[in-house]
Amino acid sequence: MPAGRPKLNIDFKTLEKLCSIQCTAEEIASYFDISIDTLDRRIKEEYGINFAEYFAQNKSKGRMSLRRAQYQAAMNGNTTMLVWLGKNWLSQTDKQEISHQGDQLIKVRITDD
Repeated sequence: MPAGRPKLNIDFKTLEKLCSIQCTAEEIASYFDISIDTLDRRIKEEYGINFAEYFAQNKSKGRMSLRRAQYQAAMNGNTTMLVWLGKNWLSQTDKQEISHQGDQLIKVRITDD
């Protein structure tokens, strides 16, 4: 009779989803009620890579989903997201240029209203 706790079957689809939303190793191990070492060992048994490598591969899927949701929000008319994506993807800015010629001092007051 083998000693120790019986081997827990990890749902690797759930593990993939937890990595995609960037849960920590500690959070994932807690979810499966196992240690971080056991989590790492099970990933090595299943995929031949360690947790860090597995996590890196799967967190990108979550980033793609987030990017898709942001893009969709913008395309559905979310003006805040349109501005944010314009600034970040298209290098658009809100800068205002003021030019002046002559020797006079000009006072500029900017208000939010």
